[in-house]
Amino acid sequence: MIAVWLSYLPGWALMCVLSLIAMGISKLVVIGGKEPLEASALVVVIGIILRNAWRLPKPCVAGVKAAEQLLVLGIVLMGFGLNYEKVFKGSGEMLAVILVTMSVGFISIYLLSRWAKLSEKLGALLAVGTCICGGTAIALVAPLIKAKEEETSYSVAVIALWGVAAVLLYPLVAKSLGVTDHDFGLFAGTAIHSTPQVVGAGFIFSEEAGELATAVKLIRNCFMAPLALLLALWFSRQMAQGEKSKVSFARAFPWFLFAYFLTSWLGTQGYVSEAFFKHYLEPVGKFLILLGMAGVGLNTDLGSLRRVGMMPLVIGLIGAAIVASVSAGMIAWFHHG
Repeated sequence: MIAVWLSYLPGWALMCVLSLIAMGISKLVVIGGKEPLEASALVVVIGIILRNAWRLPKPCVAGVKAAEQLLVLGIVLMGFGLNYEKVFKGSGEMLAVILVTMSVGFISIYLLSRWAKLSEKLGALLAVGTCICGGTAIALVAPLIKAKEEETSYSVAVIALWGVAAVLLYPLVAKSLGVTDHDFGLFAGTAIHSTPQVVGAGFIFSEEAGELATAVKLIRNCFMAPLALLLALWFSRQMAQGEKSKVSFARAFPWFLFAYFLTSWLGTQGYVSEAFFKHYLEPVGKFLILLGMAGVGLNTDLGSLRRVGMMPLVIGLIGAAIVASVSAGMIAWFHHG
């Protein structure tokens, strides 16, 4: 176990260097004479450039692939600043947006994939990756439905590309439209693919949006296990029966949810003072999230997309647009209903 953690250090050190560079640049560059360039967005771009302009040093590969572990720790620390009463006020609206967005998005992407004559399994992977939890959901579902290796890699590449695009574009578009922190947090939590991408986009927009987006996304993640089981049952006619249920729930459930909601409860109940959180926990949590975003950039291999072909990319783009449209439409409907 110690050897495994030590193998992560070079990659994490690289992510730390990129994050510090992004923080330095963000303090020097000013957009429109008002707002600094967001370090979270900048570090993703730097990571993508570095990954695709030069070969990632071999000692750094393990740590870069394990970037989400640092992000998860940052999320847990940021939980101390979450106020249950504030964030989960109107939780019925939140659940409705999550459920409708996931349902419409999944069905639409799956049917589009079948219409485009993609394989049934590739269509399912694109749908679950877009609507639930990006590459994590794909990695979980792929072995359960016995997807081919190329189907798994294609879907991961497509989801990663459009997810990173969402991180960089959605906050800019939302700010130009005057979207509120609450609405963008709810939108990001339901419309963007993976947890690192949601957290990054939320905090790029604002701290309040980041907190809400994180909470919404973690609730959305809870649907990963039952959906994985349903897909395994759906494809059971094409695969051997056996341990699929055990694998599904063991790997699907986001166990760090317990830690996140525990820290949120402790913060809400006043066991951790706001001053202590602001001075100590929040800076560390934000930096760990920034490291996770560096990992998002460094894990984005644009070269792999050449093997995907245009149709999966097009379906992924249309699927992302559908999910974003449904989420935005639901939020607007609640406001004007």
